[in-house]
Amino acid sequence: MNRRSPLMVIAAAAAAFALASCSSGGTDTPDAEGDDAGPTAEPVTITYTNFISNNGNEENLDRIVAAFEEANPGITVEVTTMAYADYFTALQTDLAAGTVSDVFDIEYGQFSAYQANGVLAEVTLENPGAFAPSLLETYQADGVQYAIPTSFSNVVLFYNKDLFDAAGLEYPDADWTWADEKAAAEALTDTAAGVFGDYQPISFYEFYKALEQNGESFLGEDGKAAFNTPGGIEAIEWLAGKSGTVMPTPEQGAGTPDFDSGLFKDGKLAMFHSGIWMFGTFADMEADWDIAVEPGNKQQASAMFSNAVAVSATSDHIEEATKFAEFLAGSDLTAQIRLEAGWELPPTSDEQVLADYLALDKPANRQAVFDSLENVALTPDLGERAAEVQDVVNSILTEVAAGRMTAADAAAQMAEQVDAILG
Repeated sequence: MNRRSPLMVIAAAAAAFALASCSSGGTDTPDAEGDDAGPTAEPVTITYTNFISNNGNEENLDRIVAAFEEANPGITVEVTTMAYADYFTALQTDLAAGTVSDVFDIEYGQFSAYQANGVLAEVTLENPGAFAPSLLETYQADGVQYAIPTSFSNVVLFYNKDLFDAAGLEYPDADWTWADEKAAAEALTDTAAGVFGDYQPISFYEFYKALEQNGESFLGEDGKAAFNTPGGIEAIEWLAGKSGTVMPTPEQGAGTPDFDSGLFKDGKLAMFHSGIWMFGTFADMEADWDIAVEPGNKQQASAMFSNAVAVSATSDHIEEATKFAEFLAGSDLTAQIRLEAGWELPPTSDEQVLADYLALDKPANRQAVFDSLENVALTPDLGERAAEVQDVVNSILTEVAAGRMTAADAAAQMAEQVDAILG
């Protein structure tokens, strides 16, 4: 990987799970021996805005908040949940207007920019030993903690075993390449029956990963766009070329929310690139399914994400907000809920978590989650203008997928616009 960011430490999380010798000691609910935070002097209401629970985990977040409020009877938490696509634009607006919530979600890709701008409060954890050290360090600056990791996750290749069996094809495995995936997708696509062989979002997040899988990078060491190359053009063709062939077009899914995951759940999609947060969504799927490490071309590279929760530097209740943030991120209850729901992986230091996770049913090959950590593609550090860059990439890739622009022209135009944005 052509990465020098300290965020590479996230890839060591699996090792931290297996090697940690300390117990979780999470900030759990009060026990019978009187481990009770007790009421605060005056009732306090704190606000929390999030995207992590959107699209299926809202009730799980409600359970965590209810448990926190029970353990801290003087503190009430008001929750606002937003779709990921809208979240960061709204957050920037709130930060600029001074109306940001006491506690709010961030991603590691934006952490350095937020911290440098002074919008994050310093947080002092009551029990830092509850967290995998590598993940805690990701959200530190000069040894000071400015956010608390809530989860990490990655992207894998989901596949419908029944469709593979019916076609007499071997299941995907860790040795697969783009060529293997393409051949299987073509063999499994039956548009007359409404069955598609593959689905991979044509987006910025898939593009930078495809670049890494093809031995390329989104940015060079000079901070400029590095993808206007034969390998970059090939990555564009790999993504955009699926649309309308082995993958449904946006028009075919127009008006159908979550049509991609819906197709997979309905047994109409043979392969699906998505995150491990979808395990819960597919838990009751009738067809048999499993996962594999995502194929690469010149090398494997799996998208790795880490979310965190931050406390606003302008909050009037930093102490109470920090108490909630630590509970949300590090309590034993949260870890349990996340594992049961397949809601990303908790940042715990408890070595038993890994064993418990691998023992869960569906998918059977949960080991692929950790095998994917061996080669990761981290989100490029685009600073404060990340959203603008992402919009440019998404717009131009859409033009290629629609047949209105060649991959070569797309690479050139995209690079020019990205460099103009980043300066």
